[in-house]
Amino acid sequence: MYILTIKGKESKGAYSVVDQDNEQVLYMFEDKDDATRYALQLEDRDYPQMRVMEIEDEIMIKSCEVHGHRYAVITPDDIVVPPEKGDEYDLI
Repeated sequence: MYILTIKGKESKGAYSVVDQDNEQVLYMFEDKDDATRYALQLEDRDYPQMRVMEIEDEIMIKSCEVHGHRYAVITPDDIVVPPEKGDEYDLI
């Protein structure tokens, strides 16, 4: 699987979206092309330049569960639209 990080800030954490409950959600993409496409859409909305990183899905899911972070596995059948610039995002 793949996650997004802000280029140059990879050690600071992974890009996450703030959902309607005001909680951070880490997106984990099954397909690298989908992660890359989402990163480019973010950059088109004036977000910082993103880096797509491959991760061990089981380790990342376990880490999220241990630390109480929400996550979403984005499959090739899912459609996710980046938030408008100015909407909340953060690093997990």
